[in-house]
Amino acid sequence: MRGWLAVRLAGLDVTEVVVAPSPEGRVLSDPTVSPSGLVPFLEHRGARVWDSLAIVEYCAELAPSLWPADRIARAHARAIAAEMHGGLRGLRLAMPMNLGGAFAGRGRTPEALADIARVEAIWADTRARFGGDGPYLFGTAFGAADAMYAPVVARFLTWAPEISAASRAYVDAVRAHSLVDAWYRAAMAEPPEWRIARFEVPA
Repeated sequence: MRGWLAVRLAGLDVTEVVVAPSPEGRVLSDPTVSPSGLVPFLEHRGARVWDSLAIVEYCAELAPSLWPADRIARAHARAIAAEMHGGLRGLRLAMPMNLGGAFAGRGRTPEALADIARVEAIWADTRARFGGDGPYLFGTAFGAADAMYAPVVARFLTWAPEISAASRAYVDAVRAHSLVDAWYRAAMAEPPEWRIARFEVPA
């Protein structure tokens, strides 16, 4: 989702290839798909990029407005994007991403709740310092940092943890963005056989 959003925000001319998950629901590891065997993978004008944050950075080279123009804001945006990319393991494990699920009240492990508190602190601090009157993390434009946190937004919508009114407003704004909505609509159109049982009926 993060790489796809960055590519679309940057307006790259690419052909999208959707790779179905394995029937057993294993983590994709197919060297014919990408150098790492994983998705996302971007090929564009001779460049081959196979990591979400690296794809975001590549897209920002072609569309610099994906990051804030101000140096300090841009540094902050990169820091919070990197923290999301490399962390939040408790949230990821307890509340897997499922755009069609509705698991309110579940998955609230101590580790997941600690990660949720950290995300809310990041959002509140960023919005207070750089958000101004806009609905997104850095104001009126949906940028790279918002793309990086879109999967967190999706988890909050599916698992419905208790979050502040300010966090809820941000979640609603991200969900309403046209590209995020397009991702949801595409997910809902996927064949039922692509669904992975353990993510449809979580323990």
